[in-house]
Amino acid sequence: MITITTTADLQAFCDRARDVPYVTVDTEFLRERTYYSKLCLVQLALPGKDDSDAVLVDPLAEGLSLAPLIELMRNDKVVKVFHAARQDLEIFFIDHGVIPAPLFDTQVAAMVAGFGEQAGYETLVKRIARQSLDKSSRFTDWSRRPLTDAQKTYALADVTHLRQIYEFLARKLEETGRSRWVSEEMATLTDPDTYVTRPEDAWLRIKTRSSSPRFLAIVRELARFREEYAQGRNIPRNRVFKDDALVELASTKPATMNDLGRSRLLLREARKGEIADGILAAVKAGLDCPKNRLPELDVSRDKLQVNPALADLLRVLLKARTESFGVASKLIAPASDLDAIAAGMRDVAALSGWRREVFGEDALKLCDGRLALAAKGKSVEVIEI
Repeated sequence: MITITTTADLQAFCDRARDVPYVTVDTEFLRERTYYSKLCLVQLALPGKDDSDAVLVDPLAEGLSLAPLIELMRNDKVVKVFHAARQDLEIFFIDHGVIPAPLFDTQVAAMVAGFGEQAGYETLVKRIARQSLDKSSRFTDWSRRPLTDAQKTYALADVTHLRQIYEFLARKLEETGRSRWVSEEMATLTDPDTYVTRPEDAWLRIKTRSSSPRFLAIVRELARFREEYAQGRNIPRNRVFKDDALVELASTKPATMNDLGRSRLLLREARKGEIADGILAAVKAGLDCPKNRLPELDVSRDKLQVNPALADLLRVLLKARTESFGVASKLIAPASDLDAIAAGMRDVAALSGWRREVFGEDALKLCDGRLALAAKGKSVEVIEI
C-alpha cells in the first residue's frame, strides 16, 4: 500500500492521472468536534490493477501541499468518480474552493440503472465486483497517526472496487441511453450553492409549531447568531445551543442574564460570556424587527387542494413506471411532489428533464384524463385513452 506524504510524490501521481480517462476518489474525515469537516485522508485510484495505481494521500503529513491534487480535480479531461459524493465535494469546495469536475457519482448512477432505492457502496461491491468489504475500520479516528494496516486496507477498498463499479455502470448507462440522466443529476452536486450555508437562512431548518411572524423573527436571529458563532470558531452548532433550546428561547424571550438562568434546555456554557450576550442581542433584534421585515413560513404547499384519489393514482403510476424503467422511485418524485401535481402545481422537478420522460408526461396525461391504469396480474398496465 502506497501512502503519499510529500508534494513531489503527489505531483508525480497526479501527472500520471492527467493521461487517464478517470480517477476514483474518496475521503476520510472527522466532523464530530468541528463545524467544517477536517480532511484526514484522500484515496485515489487510476484504471488498472497494478499496486501503484491506487494510493493514499496523507493531508496531515508535514509539508505536504495538496495543490497537485486540486489541479487534478480541476482537469476537465479526467472524470472524477465518487460514491455518495456530497460530503467529499463539500470538503474540496470549503477547503480549496474547487468542485471536482467532470463528476460521476456511482450512487446516483446505480439508482438510475436499476439497483434500487438504497444503492450503498457495500451492496454495489457485492453485486458488481463480487467482493465483500471489511467495515470494521469505518468509525475509527482518521486523524490519529500512524494509520493501522486495517485502516489503510479499508480506505483503499473504497476506491479500488469503485473502478469496476464505475466501468460497469457507465457501460450500462450508455447501453440504455441514460448517461444524460446522470449528467442532469450532477448539476446539483456541482453547484457551489449546494455547499454554502448562509447564516441568514439557518432558521429555515428549525422545526417549530408556531408560525407567528414575531416568533419566527426571534428564531431567525437566534439561528443566525448560532451559525455565525459556530462558523467563526469552527465548532458544531449544537455546541453553541441545540434546536430545542433555540425554540425555548424564542418562546420565553429572555431579556437579562437572570432570565437565561431559568432556561431548562440551555447548556451551562451558553448562560454566560459571548454566547449569552449573543442570545440576548438576537432575541432583542427579533423583537425589534420592523413588521415589513418579519419572516413567514412558506405554507403554499400546505394549503394545496389535493385531490386524494388522483394523488393515489399518481403513486400507482409512479410505481408502474419505476418498475418498468428500473429506476428508484425516490429519485423521481417524493410523496410531496405527487401531492403537488395532484393539486394542480406544474413547477415540480418530476415534470422536467429526464424525469418527465420516465414519469412526468404520463402523470400529466393521467391528470388530464388521457391515461388510465389497469391491473394486469401482479403488474399495472398504463393505457392511453
